[in-house]
Amino acid sequence: MNVSALRRSATGFALDREDLHDDPIEQFEDWFRYACETVPMDPNAASIATVDEQHRPSSRTVLLKYFDESGFVFFTNFESKKAEHIAANPHVAMLFFWSDAARQVKIRGTAEKVPTSETLKYFVSRPRGSQIGAWVSAQSSVITNRSLLEIKFQELKDKFRNKEVPLPSFWGGYRVVPYEVEFWQGRRNRLHDRFQYTKRDDGGWDIDRLAP
Repeated sequence: MNVSALRRSATGFALDREDLHDDPIEQFEDWFRYACETVPMDPNAASIATVDEQHRPSSRTVLLKYFDESGFVFFTNFESKKAEHIAANPHVAMLFFWSDAARQVKIRGTAEKVPTSETLKYFVSRPRGSQIGAWVSAQSSVITNRSLLEIKFQELKDKFRNKEVPLPSFWGGYRVVPYEVEFWQGRRNRLHDRFQYTKRDDGGWDIDRLAP
């Protein structure tokens, strides 16, 4: 199937150096607020790429749950493929793509587990069904059919009835601590505006314009 005719000309705003914050987290916050206003679904969805021990890449979509000056946090099963990859090589890449805003943010950094206290604070805020779901799935493992998940979910639902759902020991958060952040603004004729923040040894950031 030839899809080469599928194209549109991005008509986003101009992005100049004087428009940017000196800190990429502050810049991300501005863009994220705008995405929340303009993107109809899941503006916090990000692709995260890892590599296995043979350096073969893998990517999947996760949901950003919060971010601060330390980095970008998502949650997952610690027995998943992504967790195995991170244990072997903590260098990861995240990509936010906001098509309706003609914007992308590309992040490269190292992933580290967040403290259990931080995970618990988030876990208790989740819907009860999601809390139980974290117990049910041995993420990324092979299963014979869906009914096994549904049976286990019901068993745990009964087990935890009238009780708080405890935090699984095998579930928690990762913080991606960035050392490179790129802001991509789509423009007409594929002459996009791209600015890359690169962290210096002194903790500051260099900012460079990249060719589209």
